[in-house]
Amino acid sequence: MQLSIVEIAKPADANLIVGQAHFIKTVEDVYEALVQAVPGIKFGLAFCEASGPCLIRHTGTDPALENSAVQAASAIGAGHVFVVILGNAFPVNVLNQIKSVSEVCTIFCATANPLRVIVAEEAGGRGVVGVIDGSSPKGVEAVGDQAERRAMLRRFGYKQ
Repeated sequence: MQLSIVEIAKPADANLIVGQAHFIKTVEDVYEALVQAVPGIKFGLAFCEASGPCLIRHTGTDPALENSAVQAASAIGAGHVFVVILGNAFPVNVLNQIKSVSEVCTIFCATANPLRVIVAEEAGGRGVVGVIDGSSPKGVEAVGDQAERRAMLRRFGYKQ
């Protein structure tokens, strides 16, 4: 078995979700979950088929984000992995809807941070071992940091 680290490229202002599902129907069902969760959502979705022709299936509402999702899924190259790249929504807006899709087995991450995916390869197959999401902590938040966190949530509209 060989381990490798795959750096995921995405547009600077985009968020992404990486997960694993178990059936080709994932593409249509995750698409429906996303468009029902956020009216006018912009996203790209790619899914690595794990049997048959083993194609990267894809869809979306924004061609550039769809292309980014295909590139990320291709770089990971692991069976049944899917990548959603969000343009005008945050993962918190859609994560529960994605998790409720019957084909979805797990979510590895939901982030806007730089992302590296740890991939294991063996006997012609690949699987996701884990992810490295962003950077390590540099300290503990102080009172001023807490105030800024609360202010940011209000700017984003998540708190009153």
